[in-house]
Amino acid sequence: MRRLALLALLAVPWTVLVTPGGTTFVYPWGLVNPETLHLTTLTDYLFVYTTGLPERLLAWPVSVVLYLAALASAFAGRFEDRRVTGGLLVIAGLSQAIFALGFPRRSGTVIPLGTVLLWTAAWWFHWPDLRSTFER
Repeated sequence: MRRLALLALLAVPWTVLVTPGGTTFVYPWGLVNPETLHLTTLTDYLFVYTTGLPERLLAWPVSVVLYLAALASAFAGRFEDRRVTGGLLVIAGLSQAIFALGFPRRSGTVIPLGTVLLWTAAWWFHWPDLRSTFER
């Protein structure tokens, strides 16, 4: 159940940008404009379009790397340290919040859905593990 829930985070947008020019969904794997059906993959974003962008917009790829590390940890079987998995989810959510909140307020509405989902997964599945880290 836990691993399936973590995998499901690939299918939901992590940030929704609603601007007068349209809506953009930011998934872990790319940007989607549903009106034009235009897709910008994460690799294109990193290696083609990021020249000259503010560094805070690189928080999205960082959050994806952290999420993938959490996913790898969750699927590590008996080698998994659930505190590491939970911690990576928390930090990935923070990085996603930095990305989402890095957009100027005048550009439209920003919904940091990924932050909420990543933190909810960390809390739901890993809170006892994370809490035990700080009790010692």
